Amino acid sequence: MIGFAAWRARTAPLVLTLALMAGPALAVQPDEMLADPALEARAREISRNIRCPVCQGESIDDSNAAISHDLRVIIRERLVAGDTDDEVVDFIVDRYGEFVLFNPRASGSNLILWLAGPAMLVLGGGIAFFAMRRREVAPLAALTAAEEARLKEILKD
Repeated sequence: MIGFAAWRARTAPLVLTLALMAGPALAVQPDEMLADPALEARAREISRNIRCPVCQGESIDDSNAAISHDLRVIIRERLVAGDTDDEVVDFIVDRYGEFVLFNPRASGSNLILWLAGPAMLVLGGGIAFFAMRRREVAPLAALTAAEEARLKEILKD
């Protein structure tokens, strides 16, 4: 039977290795990266805001799906061709729809969704305000002599 110190010495490297492997794993491959650091930074910023059409909960920067790889390559090709960030995003949205954006644009039919929440809040607040204002408060009835005597008796104790 081994002692605790020996057991700890044997398992510590394993635990450390597993802990290091649990870190964030980006799916961007070295062969995808651009040589220009400024363009690569722009590509990373764009791809962080694009949702993987397959995974749906991950950005294409984090996804290992084949479509995410293709989208990352397209983004970098468009940037190298001289497109602005907005033109690259428009290119992707034209092909895959607004669904691929983690932050949908506040325009067109999406404007209804952006405004519905605040509008419902204002409407609910207005209804509550006017309901409270209209509510009549019943006047307090005066105490009878017997009730006043009982109250004084209770308060003495």
